[in-house]
Amino acid sequence: MKSLIATLAICFGNLAFAQQTPTYFELNSPKEGISCEKDSEEREILLEKIEANSKTKIGAYQGKGCKFTLNKKLDLGKYSLTVFGLTIQQTTVEFEVTPENQEKIIQNIELTEKTNDLSEVTVYGNQRQFMKVESDKTTISVKENGLLNSGTTLDAIKKLPGVVTSPAGGLTLNGKGDVVYIDGAPSNLSGTDLQNYLNSLPANAIEKVELIYDPGASYDANASGSIINIVTNGKKMKGVNASFNMNYNFNKYQKPSPQILLNGKEKNLSWQTMFGVNYIEAENKNRNGQDFTFFNPPVRLEQKSFDHQTFRNLYWRTGLNYKLSEKSNLLFNYNMSLSNDRNDVKTATLSNTIDFQNSGLSKSKAGNHELSLQYKTKLDTLGRTLDITAYTNLFDRNPLNQSTSFENNNYTFNNANIDFGLTNYYLKYDFSFPFEKYAFTINTGGKYNTTDVKNFGRYNFEEDSDAIFNSGVYESEIDFDYSEHNLAFYVEARKKYKKFNFTAGVRFENFDVTREASTIADKIEFNTTKFFPNASILYEATEQINISTSYSKKVSQPGYFTIDPNNNSNFNRYNTSVGNIALQPIYFDNYGFRVSAFQYVSLGANYTVAKDDTQFLFSAEDGELVSNRTFASFDEIRTFSAYLSFPIPLDYFFKSKEEFGKRMNDVEKMNYIYANIGYVKTTIEGYDFSFDNKGIVNFGFQSQINLPWNITNNMNYFFLPKGNWEIYRIEKPIQQFDISFNRTFMDKKLKVGVHCFDVFNANEVNALVEGKNLRTNFYEKQDSRTFRISLTYNFGNLKLQTENTNIEVEKANEGSKGL
Repeated sequence: MKSLIATLAICFGNLAFAQQTPTYFELNSPKEGISCEKDSEEREILLEKIEANSKTKIGAYQGKGCKFTLNKKLDLGKYSLTVFGLTIQQTTVEFEVTPENQEKIIQNIELTEKTNDLSEVTVYGNQRQFMKVESDKTTISVKENGLLNSGTTLDAIKKLPGVVTSPAGGLTLNGKGDVVYIDGAPSNLSGTDLQNYLNSLPANAIEKVELIYDPGASYDANASGSIINIVTNGKKMKGVNASFNMNYNFNKYQKPSPQILLNGKEKNLSWQTMFGVNYIEAENKNRNGQDFTFFNPPVRLEQKSFDHQTFRNLYWRTGLNYKLSEKSNLLFNYNMSLSNDRNDVKTATLSNTIDFQNSGLSKSKAGNHELSLQYKTKLDTLGRTLDITAYTNLFDRNPLNQSTSFENNNYTFNNANIDFGLTNYYLKYDFSFPFEKYAFTINTGGKYNTTDVKNFGRYNFEEDSDAIFNSGVYESEIDFDYSEHNLAFYVEARKKYKKFNFTAGVRFENFDVTREASTIADKIEFNTTKFFPNASILYEATEQINISTSYSKKVSQPGYFTIDPNNNSNFNRYNTSVGNIALQPIYFDNYGFRVSAFQYVSLGANYTVAKDDTQFLFSAEDGELVSNRTFASFDEIRTFSAYLSFPIPLDYFFKSKEEFGKRMNDVEKMNYIYANIGYVKTTIEGYDFSFDNKGIVNFGFQSQINLPWNITNNMNYFFLPKGNWEIYRIEKPIQQFDISFNRTFMDKKLKVGVHCFDVFNANEVNALVEGKNLRTNFYEKQDSRTFRISLTYNFGNLKLQTENTNIEVEKANEGSKGL
């Protein structure tokens, strides 16, 4: 409590400081021989305060062209200003802030062409930080975070503040549903296909993750309530450079994941390629106590399963960025992932009269190919831009399942052959028209998207002979076809007026969806045309504190994984798993309020009304003892969530204030705890709880501690207590504690890490859920306690960094950009 009070005291102290009038600073830096109208070269700008014989860094900024402006509180005294660029000679001037010029300072510097060798340049860069809280999103740096960058992308996402994994396995962000984007594009995979893809992508391929709380009209309306945007590495350096990474994970299973990354820059061409393999063995234990309530009295079955999983994956990711001119770039990306997985499953179903045993084997090969081409250009010197993107995704999967059952001294046999394919294409364009004179911007664009899914499943069920395994003959078939065509246009306006930033937009969406399956007589069609508005207001209370409120209307088309009637896992006479082809599109009304402060603190609340929302549950047909894992629609689900995220700066309490001030400019040397506290309360229409529906609080903590011998310690702890999460009642707290130790060697070329995840082996799910004719107490435990040794070695010219990919703390004022 004392730490929290002290932290708040710091915040209020900063608030008082921030309420003083900031200094308007204008820099004019013409380059010798070039007029300002034709000069669009980027400039790196370093501002330092001169105190005695030392300099204290105030900020590092990026500017484009001759003119750079900044509003920032500058104390009286002497300052040093350094300007440089890729072809600009480093130039430093000094100036003084006095009572007479404190409100407005105009500084002129004439720049010259660079004459020194590049290897002699000192790259200051922007102040680096692992997290940046803004009014509409939070950005987390992954590449430099030892706790996040050594595992898979899915592992990293689950550790982000505000991200909670539901008992059914889905991800939520501050109590709201989310959609996963990769490099600004939505992923068309869903269900276990998406999870497997994120598990195959190493976290050190990620530069940062953007948690976008209230996506505007420029994002697809098919985005439910929030977006998790995964931004992959974009660093390119002159010459050829490489990084070798090895993650060796182990518990009682082996999980090695080697990877090599090559990148470089030569003249106008930047390129990057990544190649790696994953071999992961794991296990998953399930135990369900199920009461079939159709019967009187209810019949209870105890179901147990043990799944030994082997994932083998090979991936290759490559990207090219060709500079066509000073204003235009052409980008090309190709990503490929191939997998060959195996699951060995043993299940048992027991009751007073039933003793059923089943042993199953599933082998699955899958391939995923993504191609994208993007053209980016600046239309003029006023900031008008045009982006055109073309994208293709080809995904296929072929699971082969077989199982042997034993009951009442009798053997029966099942098998399945499933042929799945997904094809997705889209073309989109985005215009941006800023009017700086009026602090006003209009963004507009459009998109055409088409997705086709075909799944053909063939089955044998309860056969008397195991000859079916090699016969190629099947008794039954399910043919599933899904087609979606989507045309969208949007316009969004942003206006800054004094301390207010207004945003208003609307997105037009036309969905033409067709679902066909051999299990239903007629195809199901949805053809809808709707407008999806969004609006937000941001008030700049001070230089460091923003208050915002927002509204958006969104839609979510059910993912193919939730509607496919094919059986997607091993099945037997007491268990099955199928999608619900009759699911309706979900419509969301999202309301949000948020306060962000000092780039680290956020306080907010969300209220979402979802119509025809979809939830995963267990159900049973009348008179049957068969547990079906499926998805069901609920008339209306209303969710209220609130959250608070704040840092606890340990250096402020255990070091001197002077030392704390110095470390503020070097996040790697800071000691801190970052806390995230969330509250979620869900009210559901069309669902009768047999238990009290109460809200639930969740807690997350991340820390960084600098130890002797230049060792960095990171820890992560998550705790979800008993309570109600959507339609589930959590019977036992879900929690996990991770710890990591990292050290660099050889001038930071070599990085070695030792990690332990789920140290106390406490991450397990114990929950209650009720579906049609079935009440299920389910338990799930993965082999989550894992040890890891990570090693990364970088070689090449690491000092010639020409593209800064770290999160920027501050940029030049862009009043016309609004939010």
